[in-house]
Amino acid sequence: MNPDLERLHPYPFEKLKLLFKDLPTSDKSPIALSIGEPKHPSPDFVQQVLGDNTALLSRYPTTAGIPELSDTIATWLKRRFHLNSVDASSQVLPVNGTREALFAFTQAVIDRQRQPLVLMPNPFYQIYEGATLLAGGEPMYLPCTDDTGLQPDFDAVSEDTWIRTQLLFICTPGNPTGATLTKAQLKALIQLADKYDFVIASDECYSEIYRDKPPAGLLQACAELGRDDYRRCVVFHSLSKRSNLPGLRSGFVAGDSEILKGFLRYRTYHGCAMPIHHQLASIAAWNDETHVEKNRALYREKFDAVLDILGGPLKVSAPAAGFYLWPKTPISDEEFAQRLQAEQNVTVLPGRYLSRTVNGKNPGKNRIRMALVAPLEECVEGAERIKALLDTL
Repeated sequence: MNPDLERLHPYPFEKLKLLFKDLPTSDKSPIALSIGEPKHPSPDFVQQVLGDNTALLSRYPTTAGIPELSDTIATWLKRRFHLNSVDASSQVLPVNGTREALFAFTQAVIDRQRQPLVLMPNPFYQIYEGATLLAGGEPMYLPCTDDTGLQPDFDAVSEDTWIRTQLLFICTPGNPTGATLTKAQLKALIQLADKYDFVIASDECYSEIYRDKPPAGLLQACAELGRDDYRRCVVFHSLSKRSNLPGLRSGFVAGDSEILKGFLRYRTYHGCAMPIHHQLASIAAWNDETHVEKNRALYREKFDAVLDILGGPLKVSAPAAGFYLWPKTPISDEEFAQRLQAEQNVTVLPGRYLSRTVNGKNPGKNRIRMALVAPLEECVEGAERIKALLDTL
């Protein structure tokens, strides 16, 4: 077996299962606010396209996908991020969701012979860490705290660290913080990538769920710097959150054509082509913004309702984007999650399960992640139950 498998940490939900083992069972109906799986209805027109094209199951899909999908994605990117140019044939690659793509991308770009260092936010999406370890890299965790605006303080990274860095993961909007990076911050990172020759992988899968204004993207920052080649920059997007289609397993990677050329070669051997009827359904989804606007409005309504209940008794505020709340807890995050589960049958994720302790500090300690993915009434009921627990503390 690959010895690096032993370096992998248990997944957060494995830890949660152990935390809840042997807890007393509440007689209240269960409310799950722990998993970021969208529960809004999938668009009817996407389901229609899927149903109309099941005959294409008789054909092998190609790794690069059909040209129509790449063209559609390129058009969406230009419209959404105000880009001058995107070459659909060389700067766009369809993938089976960002989770699979982030992992595979890391295997393709890391040179394990040069003691690779991979930087990532802390807390983080655990795929960044697992992919790094299995590629033979060393993760370095950049704390995201209130003092740093819930995004990494890149100015605090030493030059020696930048010199060793091969890959930088950024997540904007952040999971679980909801914090976004500005165009000025993204431009500064691009300049650092040029100076120290590393790749920036920007996970932007929550970019279409925002409260006020659309978050900036890495390619957008490149374009404003006059860099339509997107050198050293790659972005990851998905239909899972934007369009409530997590089961479609559809997203894309876009950016530096030289990097994507090598990544396509890797994926050809990896064997992860998207089914053709999924590609056609994806075209329909990327071409429509009406369902995305409705989706965004539903999340705004839930945030407003939940924050109206919890904004006083709990240290929590609305995120810039995404569908998570990242509140502080008055007691240990693990104890809070246990008591909430046992007494109120509401499931949340302890913040420390999404982060690592570095120099004795864990930025997820005494926080929880709440995913407001359930229907409005269920989210409101969950908030009322959380308030009821808080009243006993």
